[in-house]
Amino acid sequence: MDQVTVIFVILIAVVIAFVTNRLPPVLVAAAVPLALWATGLLTLEDSLAGFGNELVIFIATLFIVGEALVATGVTAWISKQIIGRAGQRRSRLTILIGAMAAALAALISINGAVAALLPIAVVVSVRAGIVPSRMLMPLAFAASAGSLLTLTGTPVNIIVSDLAARSGGREFGYFEFALVGIPLVVLTLAVTAGLGGLLLPHREAERLAEESSDPEERAQAWRATYDVDVTARRHFGPREGVLEVLIAPRSSLIGRSVRAGMRTRDEDLVILALNRPGEGTGLEANGEALTLRAGDSVLVQGPWEALHRYVSSPDVIAVTSPRSLQRGVPLGRGARRALAVLAGMILLLATGVVPAVVAGVLAVGALILIRVLTPTQAFRSVAWEPVVLIACMIPLSSAFIATGAADVVADALLALVGQASPHLALLAICIVTVILGMFMSNVATVLVVAPVAVSVASVLGVSILPFMMALTVSGAAAFLTPISTPVNMMVMQPAGYRFGDYWRIGLPLTVIFVAVAVLYVPLVWPF
Repeated sequence: MDQVTVIFVILIAVVIAFVTNRLPPVLVAAAVPLALWATGLLTLEDSLAGFGNELVIFIATLFIVGEALVATGVTAWISKQIIGRAGQRRSRLTILIGAMAAALAALISINGAVAALLPIAVVVSVRAGIVPSRMLMPLAFAASAGSLLTLTGTPVNIIVSDLAARSGGREFGYFEFALVGIPLVVLTLAVTAGLGGLLLPHREAERLAEESSDPEERAQAWRATYDVDVTARRHFGPREGVLEVLIAPRSSLIGRSVRAGMRTRDEDLVILALNRPGEGTGLEANGEALTLRAGDSVLVQGPWEALHRYVSSPDVIAVTSPRSLQRGVPLGRGARRALAVLAGMILLLATGVVPAVVAGVLAVGALILIRVLTPTQAFRSVAWEPVVLIACMIPLSSAFIATGAADVVADALLALVGQASPHLALLAICIVTVILGMFMSNVATVLVVAPVAVSVASVLGVSILPFMMALTVSGAAAFLTPISTPVNMMVMQPAGYRFGDYWRIGLPLTVIFVAVAVLYVPLVWPF
């Protein structure tokens, strides 16, 4: 077989593997470089070049910066601002939560924004008497639209910006995406708020995990178990917290007589309440002493640093990780430093003083040096599956161009739509992107379709910029199935959604995104 046939066989096999979902997507992607090397399409060095690609490294740094904002309570503070302003109208709640999701997606990532707001959206909707299924899909869709506000909103933006520069055009500015992102965020909020009552399903929500870090939920659970109102003790501020621990089976604390109000020996933590399963609620009210046994539970209060040291002892077992709870504390320890680093990174990216990957690496280094994150936290915060997927798919995109396969597809597409109107060619590319995006991640879809867009623009003799921006917009229109993006899956279980629920409100949004890509984008970035 010639090289073009081989690359098509590999591409078809990859698409089928993604669509059938029989294998983990990252495993499918990892097979791509091996196939390119085994068939002789690329050398081994070129097949693995994606892992050293500066875009992949930059994307990894963005996960770490996003983790700093979550871990220090910046995202918790932002998300909490909606509670006092939300009211009980579904449309108003949808707009406020959606706008917050769009803003967070622009700053950290789509996944990070939805993860931060998901518990808040559930709590707010329940308090307002609205089933979460009427709120969570708009949350995910608004985050996808918000990813179009900045260069770092999604890996797709970074990929198309780099490809535009390497294909005879230029890189897009950091805030240049907002020229199309702002209208799309507004339209997304309008559709989900206006039509959501008719098109969104009414499903009974499943309970979120009990280990939710939402402070209000946790305080209510503790009040029921220990008969103590933790919310009345909020005077200790964001540098301190409350933690529930169990006495370990071989703890040196067994046999000690303790009561509420006492302090721990080493960390000087305040014992708020005690509880023994099967013997009623806490002993805080009457100050009764309790001789500790294995399995007794204790609420302790104190600085987060001391709480971290406390749970590292073999004497106690943390019911919930202090780091998990600390993430729910608005503007906690290190928040100002994290915001300063974020502002510095955005300034470097906006001015272009240094390459994007350098700005990302400098930001990560600063976060570790000023002790916002530890190196271990930084490495654990990277979502390695999408990073590896991108690194493995980049060589496929390169081989698609090098073998001439992209030109073959481009010629077939132009033979179908003709060469008279670049708008028709743009429409065809957007439709292909949307169809593939129903079954593949939008990153993988864009990496496959981008070489075709480059070839079409070259044949037509027009600017690459509108094709790249339209590809970004249509790639973000991942609304038709739950497997289109991770955030669609994230909201599926808490809201009780079914596979067929997404297209009902996703279809009108997809039509709007494609229309914007084909009609509006060329007005801002002319052919």
